[in-house]
Parts: sequence; structure tokens; C-alpha cells
Amino acid sequence: RKNGEIYPKAITITAVRDDQHRVTHYVAVFRDITQRKKAAQEIHQLAFYDSLTQLPNRRMLLDRLNQSLATSSRNDRHGALLFLDLDHFKTINDTKGHAIGDKLLIEVARRLISCVREGDSVARLGGDEFVILLTDIEQPVNAERVAEKVRVSLAPVMMAEGHALYVTASVGVSIYPDHGIDAAVLMRNADTAMYQAKSEGRNMVKIFAPEMNQAASKLFLIESRLPAALENREFVLHYQPLVDVTTRRLIGVEALIRWCRDDSCVPPDDFIPVSEESGFILQIGEWVLREACRQAVAWQREGLPPVTVAVNLSARQFRQPSLVEQVSNILAESGLAPQWLELEITESTLMDMAGETLRKLRQLSAMGIRLAVDDFGTGYSSLSYLKRFPMDKLKIDQSFVRDICTDRDDAAIVSAIIDLARNLGIEPLAEGVESEAQLHALQAAGCRLCQGYYFSRPLPAEQVPALLTAGTIC
Repeated sequence: RKNGEIYPKAITITAVRDDQHRVTHYVAVFRDITQRKKAAQEIHQLAFYDSLTQLPNRRMLLDRLNQSLATSSRNDRHGALLFLDLDHFKTINDTKGHAIGDKLLIEVARRLISCVREGDSVARLGGDEFVILLTDIEQPVNAERVAEKVRVSLAPVMMAEGHALYVTASVGVSIYPDHGIDAAVLMRNADTAMYQAKSEGRNMVKIFAPEMNQAASKLFLIESRLPAALENREFVLHYQPLVDVTTRRLIGVEALIRWCRDDSCVPPDDFIPVSEESGFILQIGEWVLREACRQAVAWQREGLPPVTVAVNLSARQFRQPSLVEQVSNILAESGLAPQWLELEITESTLMDMAGETLRKLRQLSAMGIRLAVDDFGTGYSSLSYLKRFPMDKLKIDQSFVRDICTDRDDAAIVSAIIDLARNLGIEPLAEGVESEAQLHALQAAGCRLCQGYYFSRPLPAEQVPALLTAGTIC
């Protein structure tokens, strides 16, 4: 341009001829194509890059992956895919808002880029899923080292608009050519390894192994059958007694879901995590609450002594904005008086959305519903929330009860939890009591309420009336 600026232009040159068809001169027409070039670049950016993080998207990743596989094959070298998913990212979005979630994703992208070499690629597939392509690695163990470096890089606190955010990631790794020789297989296997990391507790790195495919197929089958199981009434509730060990009196039952189909049962440890991950736990949880309340009223109408029915609330259930309204409606529909319902919430759930949690707990407590902290000692174990939240019962996790007679540390922890609860006016209850020795140790520590196989396994609803009639458990 006149000001010295360089710009792109298209030139059309036309020859001008005389009567003898000789070229006499040329006419050149110039057109400024700056906007056309810019539009083309924007289209390319939208087609191949993520608009939020500016990382390559799935399309660009697959193109680079195919090129990398071809190069690795020619040079007889290894390559690797790292499939990464942020743990509990949905909770951050739900509690802090999507704007904060977006800033977190941008920071995650920055940290991931800092962990890899110039020739490697970091891509965002969507949501909180990222993939890292490592090209030309000398040996598979190097991929695991990079994956661990990535996991550790996310540990330091991330700040977004004044919010301190902590995030962890589950990372799955697949190696070329050990775990596949084409892009689709490597992507699928890395994804499978990532889900294995999630199922084993999150915040870890897992290398793909062929047996993971069998486990993944099993989980997929479970997830696909869940809606039909609810519709076909394949779920049932069993009830485990809660016992006052000083009198052996039955003081309540805990409702536990079971899934039985085709003369076989799917273990809760298999389908509950799948339900949580898929979100179907909301439908299941509502059914459990509704069925437990209905059954409690049915027992009372039979003239049996009323007892408290305890129902577990999942983290997703508790985060529902309409939870209090839903519980109120179910109580009204079933006719169960609120004092005969106890809701169990894990301590990790209580620590999420602390302000909103306090509001919901106070509303539930004001209705007359009893509240219990489940699995105490396995999560945050923050003492401040015990003081703030209106809890009635504190359930000592069975992992501490299991070795109370042989492990001095577990015995000390149980004793401390019991003292803490009683000093705060909260009733402690020990889960997983399986032997007389454990029972005596708990009684010596001052624990009055227990549940476990020592007293009774979870029973079908039709077997509970006999216990209610007896009133005590031998």
C-alpha cells in the first residue's frame, strides 16, 4: 500500500493486440483480497482448531496422528496417545459457572503444552477431554513418564476470577504399534485406559492392556441396560438393620438397591459407578427414595412398629436444585412422616457447594428429616462442616471398623471419631460390623449404634416384618 504496508492482492493480466494480432501492451487489474484471505484463515481455524483453547481439534489431531503413524512405521519407531479427562469438571461448571470453567480449560491447555516437545501435539476433543500425541519416542516407558508429568502439572492451584480451583485428571495411554497400528484403534484403546483410571479412583495414569476392553464392554453393556432395568422393575430394595447394641433393639433400616435379572444379580459396585458416570443415578436415586418411603408406610399400615428408613443420596442427586422439593413431594405422595426418613450424604458431597449445601440441609432438617454423614473419615474429614451443618448421625466407614481389633491406628481413629461426634451432639454409628470382637471393641470405645453382617445381611422387604415384630436382634 502507499503507506508501505504489505497486503495480498490478485492480479489478472490481459494481453492487448493490434489488427495483426501482435501484442502491443498488457492491462493488469489488481484486486485487494485481504478479507478473502482472512476469511479463508478463519474457516481453516474453525475447521481444524478449538475456538476456546486454540488447540487442534479432533479433525486436525487425526490428520497429524495418521502422518505420525506413517512416519513411525517407516522408521520403526514408537508413538503414543495420551487421552486425558478432567475429574469432576462438571462440578466446577455447575458450581462456579461456565465462564469459570472455560478459563480453567484455557489454563489446562497452557499447562499441557508446557509438558510436551515442539514436535508433539496437544488437542482438545471437546468438553474436558484432551489428547496428547507423542511422536517418535524411543521406548514406551517414555510415554508413561510424560503422562505422569502431565498429571502432576495440573496439581497446583489454578486461579480464575478470584476462585482457587484444584483439578486432577485421569490419563489413559496407548502405544504404537503395541496397542494398535491405526488411528481409530489407538484412540479407542487410550480412551479405554482413561476410563479404567477413572474407575480405579481417578487422578492416575493407566497404560492400556487388552483385558481392559473386556471390562469396558461389560460397563457399556451395563450402561445400555440401565433404562430398561428401571422400566421393567428389575431393581429391588433390600434393608439392612441398624441396631442399638446396648439393647439389641432395631432402631432403623438402611435401604440398599439390588439389580436382579434373568436369575442373576448385577453387583452394586458394578452398576452404581456406571450410573453415577452416565447421570442415570438421578432416575435410580429418585426411584430408591420413592420406593423406600412407600415401603415404610406399607409396614406401618400393617400395624408394625415404625422405624427410621435410611436412604443414600448420590452426589448428583444432592446437587439437584429441586432436591428439597422432590423429597417433600415424595413424602407427601407416600404419606410417610418426615421423622421416619433419614438421608445419608457422603462427606465429600457435603464439602461441594458449601453455601448451597448448608441451605439444603437446613431446609431438609426443618422438615423433620434426619440427616447422616456417610463414610466418615474417607474424604475431606473437615471438622468445621460438622459444626455448621445440622447433622444427626455420623457413620464411621467400615474400612476403619474392619481392622479395629488388629490395627492400633484404626482403633485410635474410630475412638477419636466417636468422641468427636458425641461431643458435637451427633450420634455415631459403625458400619461393617462382622464379628463379636469388633462389636466389643466398638462398645468399649463408646459406640452405641452399629450395622453389619454380624447382626444381619440386607434383607428383602418381605423378611423385615419379622424383625420389626421381634423388635430386637440376637
